[in-house]
Amino acid sequence: MEFSTLNESSLHKSLKILYSEIYQGQTEVEAEGHVYDIVTKNGNIIEIQTKNLSKLMPKIEDAISKGHKVKVVHPNIISYHIELYDSEGLLISKRKSPKKGCIYDIFKELTGLYPILLNKNFSLEIVQINMIEKRLQCQDLEQSKNKRRRYKRNWQKSDKELSEIINTIRFNKKEDYLKLLPEGLPQEFCAKDLRHELENEKDIPKRISSNPHIILWLYFRMKLIEKCGIKNRSNYYKIIK
Repeated sequence: MEFSTLNESSLHKSLKILYSEIYQGQTEVEAEGHVYDIVTKNGNIIEIQTKNLSKLMPKIEDAISKGHKVKVVHPNIISYHIELYDSEGLLISKRKSPKKGCIYDIFKELTGLYPILLNKNFSLEIVQINMIEKRLQCQDLEQSKNKRRRYKRNWQKSDKELSEIINTIRFNKKEDYLKLLPEGLPQEFCAKDLRHELENEKDIPKRISSNPHIILWLYFRMKLIEKCGIKNRSNYYKIIK
């Protein structure tokens, strides 16, 4: 068994192959000072990005300025299994992670792309998936490669694999984004109202409902909502018609 040593995971490769087949495109195309994941037969750009969407901003802006339409495909991990392997590639254990994802997980990623999210030549495609996370057992306790671990562990992530595609959600106009606001919101609402409605939504984790400000931050900068007053030291918003 081989473990991924490159930045591109098996998950990224699988989505790149899938979308290149759907759109009849070429992969890993060098053009205009960039390497694009996919260039379709119509000259459109498709970028597969599993995390850190903000890193794509310069490339997207440059491609759009040169007349290309750009689609970003981002996997939204709904659930995943964890497989632990030894140094010989033998499976030691397999378990399902208790962590569950949902569509609202994308907001943190979108904060770095807000200036172009509603550009007529840009579209976002969220692929909701089940995934397998592969880990390689280490002899000693180690910090993660990105230095983000709170505590050292005796394993390192080695790869991510696509297990199943559950759903695909497309965003290319303001109505697509506004659909994510709960229907029960009053016409004028604050963060507390949004938190309350999210708490009442089925299958939304507490980490989402406890941080409604990130949604308000993004939608305000996308000019989807506007401030309409202050009550009890809370900013109130309404949807821009």
